[in-house]
Amino acid sequence: MLWIKALHIIFMVTWFAGLFYLPRLFVYHADSTDELSHSRFLIMERKLFAIMTIGAVLTAVFGTWLLIEYAWAAYGNSGWLITKLVLVGGLIAYHLYCIKLMRGFRNGTATHGHVFYRWINEIPALLLIAIVLLAVVKPF
Repeated sequence: MLWIKALHIIFMVTWFAGLFYLPRLFVYHADSTDELSHSRFLIMERKLFAIMTIGAVLTAVFGTWLLIEYAWAAYGNSGWLITKLVLVGGLIAYHLYCIKLMRGFRNGTATHGHVFYRWINEIPALLLIAIVLLAVVKPF
């Protein structure tokens, strides 16, 4: 079971690296004015999104494995686990929202400025802090 937990953490780190960096690319993309930069950011965003999606899927696979084999039986009635799972659902929604933002850049319909992207860049950091604290401290 420790191997599964280790893989879950490894792919979670991969996923979060993308969740932290993709909105930063959006900040720079929103500030770009030339076609070369626009094209370059589209490529970078697409490739990063693919990598972070692989990380997200494998995080979910190994997390579900842990949940089925261990965590639900041990902590299924604990508030911290339910809260953690809800927050993970929020991360998935954020991940999917990033698709919408990427499509806006690709289609030329992105209307947000760099300040918006700077603010939404903080969402995964807040969720990471809450999820890790819940998983490690198990406060309730």
